[in-house]
Amino acid sequence: MAAPLSFQSDSPALAAEKAALRRAALAARAALRAPGAAEALAEVVLRECPPPPGALVAGFWPMGDEIDIRPLMRHLEAAGHALALPVTPPRGQPLLFRRWRFGDPLVPGGFGTSVPPEGAEAVTPQALLVPLLAFDAAGLRLGYGGGFYDRTLASLPGAWALGVAFAGQQVAKVPAGAHDVPLHGIATEAGFFRTEG
Repeated sequence: MAAPLSFQSDSPALAAEKAALRRAALAARAALRAPGAAEALAEVVLRECPPPPGALVAGFWPMGDEIDIRPLMRHLEAAGHALALPVTPPRGQPLLFRRWRFGDPLVPGGFGTSVPPEGAEAVTPQALLVPLLAFDAAGLRLGYGGGFYDRTLASLPGAWALGVAFAGQQVAKVPAGAHDVPLHGIATEAGFFRTEG
């Protein structure tokens, strides 16, 4: 098992600011209504910001009010991309990834996720579709607070990382510390924009 990456904790003020935005973002996302968003997101990514040719793409199995990226993953698989899904490790570790394809089984994972079973091949993705609660124009994302994706992105410096969300999840500014890793871009059902990050 890899040693935990050294991350400086947020200051109490920054942690409180993130917690407040997290609560607001969860409520705002739950209220969003965007019929057809899943297919529209797939079209945006395939047209404007597809992953590098041949890249092994790590997606995620959507839960709760997250945008549904399964249509996008189906298109990517049909285009020849191998897929993987994340497995949540103990706190302080980057995510683990296991190879997966449509039709393969999933089992319950940590924090309400669905993951490939333990026997599935462990892989290192070259491209990641990253879930989020809120994002800004600088490419900063607000996650659920565990730091798993920040640690993962820091451990995969050459990986292509695309945030995927509803357009209504954009905020003016995401509070960030030194360890918060900006994404290369954000794709929503309404379009793609390359971030400043």
